[in-house]
Amino acid sequence: QVQLVESGGGLVQAGGSLRLSCAASGRIFSSAAMGWFRQAPGKEREFVTAISWSGVTTFYADSVKGRFTISRDNAKNTVYLQMNSLKPEDTAVYYCAADYRKRPLTSDYYYESAYDYWGQGTQVTVSS
Repeated sequence: QVQLVESGGGLVQAGGSLRLSCAASGRIFSSAAMGWFRQAPGKEREFVTAISWSGVTTFYADSVKGRFTISRDNAKNTVYLQMNSLKPEDTAVYYCAADYRKRPLTSDYYYESAYDYWGQGTQVTVSS
């Protein structure tokens, strides 16, 4: 049974930083493309970033490009989201997601339908 467990959320002032982690278990992590999505109150869940199973390819939403960095440590079965220069509009529940089919990272991964497994989410609140 695949489990994705996010951690690292919290309350931070605008301009601050947080690092989210997503620990995966249940399948071979190195086969999984991983993504981060977020959902703000009253809004649809939206794509934030994704990383290929190899770690070579990454995608970012325009709204976070240059501020957020996705990375992975296959030895620890964990994907990270380093968030710098946080803004109040980054406030949301952040979810990690996984696709274990070892496919090339394409624009499909901007969409929830590309992922088979989801974590429970972690709250990030950025105060102004």
